[in-house]
Amino acid sequence: MSGEKRRVAPQPNVYVPTQPFWDGAREGKLVLQYCKDTNRFQHYPRPVSIYTGSRNLEWRAVSGLGVIYACTTLRISGPGLEGRVPLEVATVELDEQVRLIANIADSDPARIRIGARVKLAWDRIDDTTNYPAFAVI
Repeated sequence: MSGEKRRVAPQPNVYVPTQPFWDGAREGKLVLQYCKDTNRFQHYPRPVSIYTGSRNLEWRAVSGLGVIYACTTLRISGPGLEGRVPLEVATVELDEQVRLIANIADSDPARIRIGARVKLAWDRIDDTTNYPAFAVI
């Protein structure tokens, strides 16, 4: 749209290696870090397991299904939010027992509530970058 400020996409590998996350997003898959010692996922990406402190991590795809653990509506704009408020935001607990903070997209605001089932959707940040979002099912 003309006059709309372009959003800035996060850059891979700035603090820790995250390229598998971005590669998965480009392919429409949500890929998260997985601790092979405890058989548990973690998010946000870190250099070591939050459960053991080991580096025995790999990247695995998750189902993209879960429930809203907590939610709110942003009504005041800030950097990168120009023209996007009100914006529904939630902490989503995936079926794999890991939580992400994400936008809730294409959903009736009356259905956005704690405990609502959600499925993976994508928020298009720019011409080449997808970021995980969720939609109420």
